[in-house]
Amino acid sequence: MNCDRHLNHRTVFSFLAVRLTATTLLASSLLVYDAIAPYAWSASRWFGQSNIAIAQDAEESVNVRVYSAASPAVVSIETATGSGSGSIISADGLVMTNAHVLGSAQTATVVLADGRRFEGEVIAFGEGGLDLAAIRIPNQRNLPTISLARPNSVQVGQRAFAIGNPFGRFQGTFTTGIVSRVDATRGLVQTDAAINPGNSGGPLLNSQGQMIGVNSAIFNPRGSAGNTGIGFAIAIDRVQSFLTAVEEGRAPRTAQQSPMLGGGKPAQRIGLNSSPLSGNLDGESSVLPSDGSFFNAYTFEGRAGQRVVIEMTSDELNPYLILLKPDGTDLAQDDNSAGGNNARVTAVLPGDGLYTVLANSNQAGETGRYQLRVTAPTTTTSTRAVVLLQEQGTLGPRSPQWPEDGSPYQEYQFTGRAGQVVSIEMASPDFETYLMLFGEDGQLVERSNVPNPQNPNASMLVSLPATGTYRVIANAYSRTGRGSYVLTVRQEE
Repeated sequence: MNCDRHLNHRTVFSFLAVRLTATTLLASSLLVYDAIAPYAWSASRWFGQSNIAIAQDAEESVNVRVYSAASPAVVSIETATGSGSGSIISADGLVMTNAHVLGSAQTATVVLADGRRFEGEVIAFGEGGLDLAAIRIPNQRNLPTISLARPNSVQVGQRAFAIGNPFGRFQGTFTTGIVSRVDATRGLVQTDAAINPGNSGGPLLNSQGQMIGVNSAIFNPRGSAGNTGIGFAIAIDRVQSFLTAVEEGRAPRTAQQSPMLGGGKPAQRIGLNSSPLSGNLDGESSVLPSDGSFFNAYTFEGRAGQRVVIEMTSDELNPYLILLKPDGTDLAQDDNSAGGNNARVTAVLPGDGLYTVLANSNQAGETGRYQLRVTAPTTTTSTRAVVLLQEQGTLGPRSPQWPEDGSPYQEYQFTGRAGQVVSIEMASPDFETYLMLFGEDGQLVERSNVPNPQNPNASMLVSLPATGTYRVIANAYSRTGRGSYVLTVRQEE
């Protein structure tokens, strides 16, 4: 299985904006006063460093001002199935986030920057798959808010700032960059400010601390989990249209389709075990931003533990399949598992919800006809899960500490094959557990959800993207987590 073709490449920008006026004056004096040349060269270096320091101080002042102004109104969003970020739009409790952060949830916990927690009601979703949603916190009158930038005010090259809750564990994280591109057709702002999983739904800001976009979990292909150096936000123009629809009561109360790619062409609804359907990739299809290849989107209703098989065949192009979870993140990909150039994805669905299939091509620009079928095989005989790894351990003061937050962890390995479905569970009577799975290339494959009082034990169901050795990080959710645990990795098919 070849999953490397969709890798994004970081675009590096370099700017030099230091004016060394003093250096220029002193350098010109060398033509007359040769005897003081050593002094002049020394002074020119000193003045140059001084100007650089002044520029750095000014830049830091902007950073501090933006963060101080906006961060009180940036919140963490928690549901039973995951977490993300959001922004308080009005003092009476209107909160905006991504639709994929909420999934099918009707309520969500909103955690403010000062630690206060509120239960909110999900009141609206974006139309046509636009990845926006609104939450209402009741009985509020004086919450901090984020101001909105004017429509059409975003310029390529301007500074950009992101605040959010990356990985659901670091609320209030602040990153900086620039606006790299404005895609008016798709309503997206591209930035090189670091945007990681968990930042979804948080604001992208300008130098005045005004929102210029909503950070969105635009599809990142397997093998490039986390920040790839290219992030996307839903542009303020579409954000304001959505908020107007919410205010006027016109916004849908439920998600109309799986949110994907910041809102694109509507996905076609398909049924499991129905007849194969015919499609065509061409200039009318949607385009993956990561590599420019065409795709058509389809959605189907799935349930937790259900095994599905998706096949895409064609004589005119090289098919590529991508299966997205209800929250818009990647579940599985395949290039040629169905023989020849044909693609097949086999996966066990991790939860109930609306799943999205992207019928895609292996290379950018490929066009042609294809057939697609999604089935949910049934079996009368139960298969017994095979234990691949089971370890008992203890986390304590002498355990290694995870660099990002100082939480204790232990590392284990197992060998898996492409398409193999495994469940990983870490159970402890003493502390809240957390799991991360890394591939042989060192990239994050999957991480567990944020633990909650009803379920403090971490677990995840994963379809392995490639054959090789995998690393399991058995982690405590907080740096104070201590005690015994049991780690189990099972093959589920």
